[in-house]
Amino acid sequence: MTKTLLLASTALLFTAGAAFAGDAPQVAEAPVPTGPTNEAPLADASQRGVLVFTPDFFATQRPNTALDMVNRVPGFSVDDGTGARGFEGAVGNVLINNARPASKNDAGSNVLSRTLASQVERIELIRGGAPGIDMQGFSVVVNVILKTESSRQSILSWNTTQFEGAGQNLYGGSYQFTARNGARSWGVTLSDGISMSDSNGPGRLIRRDAAGNVLRDELTDTDGYGGGNSIRGTYAGPLAGGKVDLTARYGINDWQGYNTSRSATAFRESLDSEDSDGGEFGVTWERPLNARFKLETRLMHEFGSWDGVSTYNVLNNGVDAPEQIFAYEGESSETILRALVRHERSPKLTIETGGEIAYNMRQTDQAYTEGGVAIPLPSASVKVEETRGEAFSKGTWRLHPDLTLEAGLRLEASTISQSGDANQEKSFFFAKPRFLATWTPMPNNQLRFRFERELGQLDFSDFAASADLDEENVYGGNVDLEPEQRWISELTYERRFWGEGIVSIGYRHDQIIDAIDRIPLADGLSAVGNIGDGTLDQLSLNVTLPLDKFGLSGARFTFKNDWNKTAVTDPTTGEERPISGVRATQANVGIEQDITSWKLQWGVNWLPYLHQPNYSPDQVSAWRGTDYFEMFAEYKPTPTLSIRAQLNLWDDFTQRRTVFADRETRAIAFVEDSAADPRTFVSLRVRKTF
Repeated sequence: MTKTLLLASTALLFTAGAAFAGDAPQVAEAPVPTGPTNEAPLADASQRGVLVFTPDFFATQRPNTALDMVNRVPGFSVDDGTGARGFEGAVGNVLINNARPASKNDAGSNVLSRTLASQVERIELIRGGAPGIDMQGFSVVVNVILKTESSRQSILSWNTTQFEGAGQNLYGGSYQFTARNGARSWGVTLSDGISMSDSNGPGRLIRRDAAGNVLRDELTDTDGYGGGNSIRGTYAGPLAGGKVDLTARYGINDWQGYNTSRSATAFRESLDSEDSDGGEFGVTWERPLNARFKLETRLMHEFGSWDGVSTYNVLNNGVDAPEQIFAYEGESSETILRALVRHERSPKLTIETGGEIAYNMRQTDQAYTEGGVAIPLPSASVKVEETRGEAFSKGTWRLHPDLTLEAGLRLEASTISQSGDANQEKSFFFAKPRFLATWTPMPNNQLRFRFERELGQLDFSDFAASADLDEENVYGGNVDLEPEQRWISELTYERRFWGEGIVSIGYRHDQIIDAIDRIPLADGLSAVGNIGDGTLDQLSLNVTLPLDKFGLSGARFTFKNDWNKTAVTDPTTGEERPISGVRATQANVGIEQDITSWKLQWGVNWLPYLHQPNYSPDQVSAWRGTDYFEMFAEYKPTPTLSIRAQLNLWDDFTQRRTVFADRETRAIAFVEDSAADPRTFVSLRVRKTF
């Protein structure tokens, strides 16, 4: 019944344009701000779902870049998107001059980080939709409007992460140049990046049998680190009566990791190494067709390749066990062509209609050996290809300054084929409706409702075999994997107060079809697969409390958490259990303060408890962490220089793994408890703009 109502609402919104047939052609206008900036963000006088933040709002924070400003928009968190399944839903919740970046992987936060704060004219927080704005499935987006002027800007940064003890210290930096001349701009970014894990360090592993007898008692140590070099170029300017945005990037990356454990009689070592490279190209061209219609087209292509090896060696009582080696290589690519026509039917009604076609490919070749003897794996060499087409139409109807409705329908058809060790082809068709209502009954109060069918993106690496040798696991591939579907119902209430103050509480329910988890295979293997239907219930709370009224000038208290409850039927036991990889809770408590007279900002974030379970036909595991602290201080002696120091530390990081002797009786073979004392690390960053 609910789905029928959703489809009916969508049809009603698309036919509502008849009521405005006599309206004169008019494109959406910029929000008209009203209200004092020193007390609260400005409100669009004609549409209360839009809040406008001018540079004055951020003056006490002394921002260097546009990202510094967006990160301080109350009640907003940057989401760079999933990078998956085409363009719709894969991009993030950041717009620059009413549009998203030309590439899926040139995230909004990246664009903002290379944009100086002095270039920002205003920031619009759009809640529930606005004429001419493509929300791309988000209920809240931020739109950064830049000034049109001639300028040259550079941003030079240097950063390092220093670990206590034997951790690998890392160094990186970047240089960004942007030139603007009216409507034209171009730039280049050179980056030397770093990657790491924050749960590495010395520890202890104890393995016991079902009776509690100790089978292993070993000291452990883990570390993982990597980096990459890349270059990106961008250009934007007028073209053929419209505007074009171009971006291109190429980069190389590497990763190294090790895990060792030792006792008086044994030594075990797991090593991982991977090298990869990849790039992308994106172009967006938009052009007004007339006063009512606007055309937007996008072409994106990305590619990548990688090769790596994992080894596992054991020396037990002076005797070497056969060396285990898992080697792999592969390549992937994605090409997307998308076009839409945006119809500004009236100042109150916007309708978009368009289509998208895409091609995805992933080729993987893998081999597993023990003591030089090849061990066959299901789907060790697989090429997965997907061709997909989508037609969509959606509309945003501003019934009243207090009420905005958005509804849309996407029709997707796709074919996924595999070749290599397995040859198979499947075709799918999905209708994906969406309805969003945003009601602002009084200033600073808003209620948002969303009902939508979402389709998850398949990870093509799950079609092929994989390995986790340090836990003695080798997994098979699954050529029968199908997309996960979700019917989502979500209701959010938001209250704003005291300028930066906000309380937001939301409830979400997902009805999951073909949930993706781990399934049993023959020969004692397992793989990622569809395990049936499930549910997710989520309660979200987001609080920002200014502390000026409590005597702490320029300070604010923050709290965020999602409480999740999931349920699915285990394919091995037939019993109900949570879904793997979903954390029941992850609270984040923080306090930050701007001390203007010292040109200083400082803050502390505390994650009191982290826990994540994972379920497999042959074992159940869960990791837990407590008292994760992140403390920072940033000094800005001049408007163009910032120096930031950050300290990260854990109290403990533990994991319990229960391995079963067989799948029928689920008798316990052993229980393994590992505890690590993660290395404390300090990060330093110096950033100069000129």
